[in-house]
Amino acid sequence: MSQQVRGVVVTAKDAPAEVTTIVVPDPGPGEAVVRIEACGVCHTDLHYKQGGIGDEFPYLLGHEAAGVVESVGAGVDEVAVGDFVVLNWRAVCGQCRACRRGRPQYCFDTHNARQKMTLEDGTELSPALGIGAFAEKTLVAAGQCTKVDPSVSPAVAGLLGCGVMAGIGAAINTGGVGRGDSVAVIGCGGVGGAAITGSRLAGAARIIAVDIDDDKLETARSLGATHTVNSRTQDPVEAIRELTGGNGADVVVEAVGRPETYEQAFYARDLAGTVVLVGVPTPDMRIELPLLDVFGRGGALKSSWYGDCLPSRDFPMLVDLHQQGRLDLGAFVTETVGLADVEKAFARMHDGDVLRSVVVL
Repeated sequence: MSQQVRGVVVTAKDAPAEVTTIVVPDPGPGEAVVRIEACGVCHTDLHYKQGGIGDEFPYLLGHEAAGVVESVGAGVDEVAVGDFVVLNWRAVCGQCRACRRGRPQYCFDTHNARQKMTLEDGTELSPALGIGAFAEKTLVAAGQCTKVDPSVSPAVAGLLGCGVMAGIGAAINTGGVGRGDSVAVIGCGGVGGAAITGSRLAGAARIIAVDIDDDKLETARSLGATHTVNSRTQDPVEAIRELTGGNGADVVVEAVGRPETYEQAFYARDLAGTVVLVGVPTPDMRIELPLLDVFGRGGALKSSWYGDCLPSRDFPMLVDLHQQGRLDLGAFVTETVGLADVEKAFARMHDGDVLRSVVVL
């Protein structure tokens, strides 16, 4: 039998996010219903609200979440009722050419629940990133549920579902940061801060945080940055080179997603160094670089989608590191709020006042 629960919905571009009643169907084959315990407020949800990702309104917002599996459909063996899980938006298929090559983190056919959640009048909802977790309960594909240690706080575990995983993965999985490397991170919000944390975990010797906000730079230091650069007052390319013996960083993570900061990242890397784009650009953005510079500098220009993570491998590992005291996920939680506070949390995020607001149910 379907259930009626509270969820945060936006009905039109730039309309306010409102708490309303949504209908969650029983899980069908390969699906699960998850009772949400916590969900981070991510920039991606704001992009949905602003119409920057699509126009399939109304959207059920929220995707960076953790909770408990309440029920499962036929054929589900990945998780069971009662499992504590972090939700992911990359449920791998196991059959595409990437999966068959042993690279499921690049799966080309990830999937979501087949059934739709609705408003009370039957209007179908589009769940953000196939999850829709600003809700008391949500319907997902069972493969979107990753079982982790149930003793971890839901407020921190859920962050692995998107922003923290994206940043840590950009440094470790995509950028290949290793012991003794020099790293620069441009943009020190939640994702950039996680890239700094990931670089520290990987053993980077020098981690340079670049931002226009001194408060974020101070937070970056607490997360592991060894040096900071305020790009309002310093040329970031010159500063990064000066801090790396005139060479540039081995890995530069661009966590803003703008042409001007990407160009800074390109010229701030060492010869044969790596640039990782994890900041999300808008469809209209363009970049122009001299092709000779692309050729002459060597190295690699990479994009990092979800930190090139494999949830079944990475989520439990990072939770274990947190439980061991080696990864402070709690440092990313600025505040906890209720469902009714999501609109206010968007405003605070837009103003740069928080690393993460987390909705706790």
